[in-house]
Amino acid sequence: MNTPAPGTEDAIPEEKPLLERRLHPVTPFRRAWAPVAVVAGWAVHDPNQAQEQLTRLTTTALLIGLAVVVPAAALYGFLSWWFTHFAVTETELRIRTGLLFRRTAHIRLDRLQAVDVTQPLLARVAGVTKLKLDVIGTDKKDELAFLGEDEARALRAELLARAAGFAPETAHEVGEAPVRQLLHVPAGFLAVSLVLTGATWGSLAAALVVPPFLWFTTHSVWTVLATGVPLLGAAGASSVGRFVGEYDWTVGESPDGLRIDHGLLDRTHETVPPGRVQTVRIVEPLLWRRRGWVRVELDVAGSSNSVLVPVAPREVAESVIARVLPGVTVPSGLSRPPRRAWWCAPLWWRGYGLAVTDTVFAARHGLLRRRLSLVPHAKVQSVRLAQGPWERFRGVADVHVDTGANQTVTARLRDASEAAELLQAQADRSRTGRREARPDRWMA
Repeated sequence: MNTPAPGTEDAIPEEKPLLERRLHPVTPFRRAWAPVAVVAGWAVHDPNQAQEQLTRLTTTALLIGLAVVVPAAALYGFLSWWFTHFAVTETELRIRTGLLFRRTAHIRLDRLQAVDVTQPLLARVAGVTKLKLDVIGTDKKDELAFLGEDEARALRAELLARAAGFAPETAHEVGEAPVRQLLHVPAGFLAVSLVLTGATWGSLAAALVVPPFLWFTTHSVWTVLATGVPLLGAAGASSVGRFVGEYDWTVGESPDGLRIDHGLLDRTHETVPPGRVQTVRIVEPLLWRRRGWVRVELDVAGSSNSVLVPVAPREVAESVIARVLPGVTVPSGLSRPPRRAWWCAPLWWRGYGLAVTDTVFAARHGLLRRRLSLVPHAKVQSVRLAQGPWERFRGVADVHVDTGANQTVTARLRDASEAAELLQAQADRSRTGRREARPDRWMA
């Protein structure tokens, strides 16, 4: 038996040591609030018992309790931070957490579809940020909270480069992808649009009508205050909350998808990855139509991102939609249901419409607040025809289109023969669209 000469054996490649990193040192302060939150949750859940227990405590017992709880919370925050590590390998991102029960998340980089950056107000003050990871096939986002701003940007760029197929050696050199701005919503424009929203006026009307009615029926000041104050608060909170969340809304285009930045107090940087958008909705509130304004919403598979454009002129919004759905043109003329559909929906049948092009299935519904839903043929998972007894009697039917985001778009009250033809034709278009669809890759 011949033995190889010394030094000629096949060299076994040595495995590189895994470089594990910890989160930012400010993280323990955030996690130290967990025991306090448990106590606060118990107090809110059963306020009577909490108040009874507090009245029994003496000053000495309260001080002793604080002397025990505060160090325990600080120790919990430190240990949870100390036992949390993350590392980027050639194929995955590993996040190891757990103080008593260990958990290791293995996030495959080729399944990563978006990396969102979130900065709550206190995190902005501390100069740290949070990374939220959107992975195909999972509903809950894994997150890394918190990282330094520079480290978060560098890690985000590296993860996106790895997901796009760049080699580990060159992923560090790719850096942040360039962004070309497509849309910016001025603060004044956003404020006017919220004032012209029907929900705002509806809440204000309820706040002005309900309290006087209660006064005439009950003559109780406390009843009026208990009802009127929450109604006024809800009217203001709905508009103010949207203004704060959608402030400084900016949409930009980059090789890794559309970038969305927004927020007055809490800044959020989201990514809409190409190819993952299942449905686009163009919303037209009644008071916006004379100005030609629209709102654009999204259904993204495996993601909670739902708004693309909070308000914009229709032409501008359609130009942004063209970047999300390449090759898709928003249909201008939609066909209404037949007049006999009036018997099924006496008032609202005029708000329904349908258009099918070579690229999308478009269905409209709503009379006061119109919603036009666009579904690319390649994203249609199934097609169904539904027809109730009264619809059969009137010779109409509904066609339901199901998408990959567990959403359904419906063409209401179509002629029965038209609906049957549409069912078969849409199934054929969907098969053809999936076969010819481009792969969902970044940085093409």
